[in-house]
Amino acid sequence: MRPDNLSHLAAFAAVARHASFRKAGAELTLTTSAISYAIRNLEERLGVMLFHRTTRSVSLTEAGQRLLERLEPALFDVSEALEEMNNFRATPAGTLRINMPRVTAQLLLPALLPQFLERYPDIQFEAVDNDGLIDIVASGFDAGIRFLEQVPEDMIAVPISGQQRGACVASPEYVARHGVPLHPNDLFQHDCIRFRFPSGRLYKWEFEQGAKKLELDVRGRLTLGDLRLALDASLAGMGFTLVLDDQVRSLVAEGRLVKVLEDWCPPYPGFMLYYPRQRRVTSALRAFVEFVREHRWVAPDVTG
Repeated sequence: MRPDNLSHLAAFAAVARHASFRKAGAELTLTTSAISYAIRNLEERLGVMLFHRTTRSVSLTEAGQRLLERLEPALFDVSEALEEMNNFRATPAGTLRINMPRVTAQLLLPALLPQFLERYPDIQFEAVDNDGLIDIVASGFDAGIRFLEQVPEDMIAVPISGQQRGACVASPEYVARHGVPLHPNDLFQHDCIRFRFPSGRLYKWEFEQGAKKLELDVRGRLTLGDLRLALDASLAGMGFTLVLDDQVRSLVAEGRLVKVLEDWCPPYPGFMLYYPRQRRVTSALRAFVEFVREHRWVAPDVTG
């Protein structure tokens, strides 16, 4: 095999996985032109077209699909062989790619990563924040972080945080003008800042009190796709938003936000680190799993 064959085949598999030259380049830390060159070179060498290309999409040809089916197990074996060499190293090494919601990146990473990377200087950590639910295996991630109810059944899940709870908040100025809702249904009389997932689905606000469970499609003139922006909008007096209590704990303690309906926001299981049950665990992922078991993140209590 020519020395560049393996890198070209890896580029082919990445483009097939992402249906994108740009995203494949991002995964492999190569430029889009370098990926294009590798695919073009591979196609010329094989004498077949591997991808249908338009200005808007990339998809496999029949020949490309056949090559991918034969190639994926072989590339997996190569990756496994290289990873096995890490067992001979004194400390874990390699790149660890984890997909997580944006709020997780904001809350957990600053609390956990500095100490983890200091302990394991040969590990490179790549966090991709994405509020959409994805197939972490098909997308090339080692692991993901989500709430337990969102973790696929065929995954191993390890708690990475303490319990979480929701917080329905608005600015003191908004509450002074419009009043305090005493029941979740009262929110229909208020401006609520809604959240839309990348899939296009609107998040329905969830409340619970004892055996009573409510799921409300609240009303509001402002809909956003980023909880940080929703929080900023509430701070600006634009209405109520529903976020994690850990996101607003210090803001409430400072008097910049007011929490309402606290008796309808009970605690629930926190974030889970999850990874495929049937896949070999890399030394970098194994080290991170052991680390989070030792250092499960819990937000500091600032309510004092």
